[in-house]
Amino acid sequence: MHSKKQTPEKYYVGIDVGSASVRAALVDGFGTVMAHAEQPIQIWEPQAEHYEQSSADIWAACCSVTKKVVSGVDASRIRGVGFDATCSLVVVDKQFQPLAVNCEGENYRNVIMWMDHRAVSQVERINATQHRVLSYVGGVMSVEMQPPKLLWIKENLQESCWEKAGHFFDLPDFLSWKATGVTARSLCTVVCKWTYTSDKGWDDSFWKMIGLEDLVEDKYEKIGNRILSPGESVGKGLTPEAAKDLGLPEGIAVAASLIDAHAGGLGVIGADVKGHNLPCENQPITSRVAMICGTSSCHMGVSETPIFVPGVWGPYFSAMVPGLWLNEGGQSATGKLLGTRHILETMQAAGHHINTLFLCGGLSKNPLFVQMHADITGKPVVLSKEAEAVLVGAAILGACASGDFASIQEAMAKMGKVGRVVQPNHEHKRFYDKKYKVFLKLVEHQREYRSIMDSFRSGVM
Repeated sequence: MHSKKQTPEKYYVGIDVGSASVRAALVDGFGTVMAHAEQPIQIWEPQAEHYEQSSADIWAACCSVTKKVVSGVDASRIRGVGFDATCSLVVVDKQFQPLAVNCEGENYRNVIMWMDHRAVSQVERINATQHRVLSYVGGVMSVEMQPPKLLWIKENLQESCWEKAGHFFDLPDFLSWKATGVTARSLCTVVCKWTYTSDKGWDDSFWKMIGLEDLVEDKYEKIGNRILSPGESVGKGLTPEAAKDLGLPEGIAVAASLIDAHAGGLGVIGADVKGHNLPCENQPITSRVAMICGTSSCHMGVSETPIFVPGVWGPYFSAMVPGLWLNEGGQSATGKLLGTRHILETMQAAGHHINTLFLCGGLSKNPLFVQMHADITGKPVVLSKEAEAVLVGAAILGACASGDFASIQEAMAKMGKVGRVVQPNHEHKRFYDKKYKVFLKLVEHQREYRSIMDSFRSGVM
């Protein structure tokens, strides 16, 4: 308990929109989750590889779980709200009403989910351009990013959706708009999923080359021409309408959002590690990598200068920690455990200096999974004190937006807490080194097989 504190406790709300549910937490200034609630959201699969959601359903769930976690709390102590969400695509018309992303014309189904793969042919054409913006996504754009989905909408739903659309939001940005009425986007979403770069902004030549020149003509009004750093305060805070919906006071700070995996990274990577005898103690945050382990794994490493890593997304400036470049690997990597070592070695060969792993997400609750990560990589693994690190990350955004902390870095150090530290068991090193050699051979063979099949598809015998 913090009984010595004379001033009343301050609280922050973190709201996390996952693929199948929305969660909220009330978090104090020490990163302790005081209350937690969850509600499922609907997913439609009208045909294979098409996954859709409803922004109205998602917002209703956000309101329901938030009301639950703030129930009975002195509202004057709640200082800020932060959102994170999957990188799904939300489409609304010029009056901000939901617009169907399907042939059935069902307007309430206005979200193309992150895991939707309808735009395979579009992403193949985008990658064939070899445009310079692709160097920021490891050389190849994923079908799960937004440009191929936008192109699919233009080519398949031109009259019913493309021409009527007023705004295309990444889901985290839709939520901050819904809360504040401000259409500003987060650097995290536009840099990681839309090809924006922090130094040059949008690249007109890319959008023209892929056939989406219409977005350039209206000065990017539909996809965002005001960009904020994650954790920056949006507009004048909660609108009266949103405050009523969420059960929160009008005007409290709302932060520019993060993608869900990045919020997990934020919740663990900046923790104060003093006294835990870790190699990253008294080292910059760039010596750490955050690993978010769920249905897929995501490895987040930051650097002070841009590092281009083959096959790894980024470098993305200020996409997770303001002022630092982010590399993101392994979202869809095979062989999770040995794959982690492969990703770390690839990042280190390119210029990263990593000595400690920070794990969060569902699989980090499995002791064997955690121990094997330490053994295979030969690096200590740090687990967050709070199991819900993603929600703590979202609350850190709200805390930063409130002005109670001078920076995201300060909020991370105060609110991210070390739980258990797992050291590598060096007796297993020889065994895992041999397994890793086999893994590298398999990766090499997989590349050869893919090359053979690619040459067949392109008509080369």
